[in-house]
Amino acid sequence: MAGRFAPRHPRADVRGGIPRQGLAPGRVRVWVPDGPLELGLVLGPLRRGPGDPTFRTTPDGAVWRTSRTPAGPGTLRVTARGDEVRGEAWGPGAEWLLERLPRMLGADDDPSAFVPRHRLLALTRHRRPGLRLTRTGLVMESLIPSVLEQKVTTLEAYQAWRILVRKFGEPAPGPAPGRMCVMPSARTWALIPSWEWHLAGVDDKRASTILRAVRVAARLEEAAGMEPAAAQARLEVVPGIGPWTSAETVQRSHGAPDAVTVGDLHLPGIVGFALGGDRYADDAEMLRLLEPYAGQRHRAARLVLLSGRVPGRRAPRMAPRGIERI
Repeated sequence: MAGRFAPRHPRADVRGGIPRQGLAPGRVRVWVPDGPLELGLVLGPLRRGPGDPTFRTTPDGAVWRTSRTPAGPGTLRVTARGDEVRGEAWGPGAEWLLERLPRMLGADDDPSAFVPRHRLLALTRHRRPGLRLTRTGLVMESLIPSVLEQKVTTLEAYQAWRILVRKFGEPAPGPAPGRMCVMPSARTWALIPSWEWHLAGVDDKRASTILRAVRVAARLEEAAGMEPAAAQARLEVVPGIGPWTSAETVQRSHGAPDAVTVGDLHLPGIVGFALGGDRYADDAEMLRLLEPYAGQRHRAARLVLLSGRVPGRRAPRMAPRGIERI
């Protein structure tokens, strides 16, 4: 999705922000997208559970995020009003975050490339035109929580992320909502003692995978400049990182429209039920149903999830550590 800067708007450049009640001024950028944009849909995949210390939505509709950028830690507040989006940022990474604000909000995404061949997908796209695929340009901040989600329930993974970031991260720059943090640096992740991983509920295998990844963090961050398939291949060189984890990462870091998640416990059944009426579909059947959307399979899966057409639960929830996915 292409975009433009608000022409000659008094706030259109990156500069000192305008003070508001209760908020210290940050640096501001205003951007006008060239089509519908729904912040919750675009940025929602970056949120790792309701207590994520790096992500917060406030009652005024603002989305707050923290990131560890190449320039240092930063806090970003994003709001949408009318046809424009306003980003305000604090910390050493403020300018980096504002420079890439349009990409994070889907400026590089091209929804028109998706041609729905199923009524459900056509209806969902019509009802949710503000869906864009985010592109953060940051690999490690998506890779580490994705590794934490391997082989465990979502609730366990979210809890581990929350505990580790709050304990070993640093306070968010600027006037961020309470208890927001920036995730630890690669060096800090590498120095976390083994017992702290266990206290957070992280087994040795996932902890070891993260430790191997942070030792080559610079090389993995370089993957942000690669095509998604090449980036996935680089990530999968690290033992313990497989197709599930690499796809979950590049979906966020690259805005990869074709990075379909395989190896997931629930997604094949959801896609199979929505597009083929088969609640027991496996990865092979899911890929067959998504084949008409080659190049856009991740977007097709997102639309399936947004449609709300999911099979009814016929068994108890999986017990902790019941998911096999790397």
